Amino acid sequence: MCDTCGCNDNKNIIYHKFSEDSDFHEHHYDHTHEHHHEDGTHSHSHHHHVHHEHEGGSVPHTHEHTEHPEDHSHTHYHEVEKNILGKNDLLAERNRGYLEAKNITSFNLVSSPGSGKTSLLEKTIQTLKDEIHFSVIEGDQQTTNDAERIHKTGASVVQINTGTGCHLDAEMINKAVKELAPPEGSVLFIENVGNLVCPALFDLGEKKRIVIISTTEGEDKPLKYPYMFNTSHLCIINKTDLLPYLDYDLSKLKEFALRINPKIEFIELSVKSGEGMEKWYKWLKKQLT
Repeated sequence: MCDTCGCNDNKNIIYHKFSEDSDFHEHHYDHTHEHHHEDGTHSHSHHHHVHHEHEGGSVPHTHEHTEHPEDHSHTHYHEVEKNILGKNDLLAERNRGYLEAKNITSFNLVSSPGSGKTSLLEKTIQTLKDEIHFSVIEGDQQTTNDAERIHKTGASVVQINTGTGCHLDAEMINKAVKELAPPEGSVLFIENVGNLVCPALFDLGEKKRIVIISTTEGEDKPLKYPYMFNTSHLCIINKTDLLPYLDYDLSKLKEFALRINPKIEFIELSVKSGEGMEKWYKWLKKQLT
């Protein structure tokens, strides 16, 4: 799966909560993981105990390393991958069931870095916040920059810093949703870590997956990252205001995407100019009915 980038070895998952009545507080949750090797898995766990950081100081962070000699068996890599994804999918279904029971409509936003995900969320929340209650989960390897931007719109937000991890998973979303406690009938946006590879593999329990690309990227993105486009419901094409200055063929992009996923929908827009944003708002509201 992702041995080379270390996304299965997330030792320091940090949750920063921004709410209306405070700037933020920080949680380090238990996160159990396995070390994976080319020929299988070396099965031992690391437990990272809860750490609360507040203005007055912090509780020391403790680290336990527990080895189980009887578990030192090596299994085939693909079996390990299957087990990890299977566990994730079970928890994703729990997330989905909880959100549906609360009538919370959730969207998983995925893209390469720089496509304009955060700008799209900012503009959407600012425009529709009097009609819809929004909560946001921000995924990034480091910094709380995106969460701070969303916090300024008035929405409650949790920033998940994944460290070396290159995607969010269902366990992270489960914890973040508990932190946010979004009200019934609201919208939950999940802004995933910026890449089009690993996030495609992990169901988070969302209602719809939205892939965002910009006109500054190549038309062949769907061919390069087919699994992401195959698992997405909507493709938002951002930065259309730059089309007059670019050698970019929208028809080819759509052709390639439809070749991968004949059911995918498209919305062309520019967050900067506002062109096409009404079409996006209409699509969004339709998902709430």
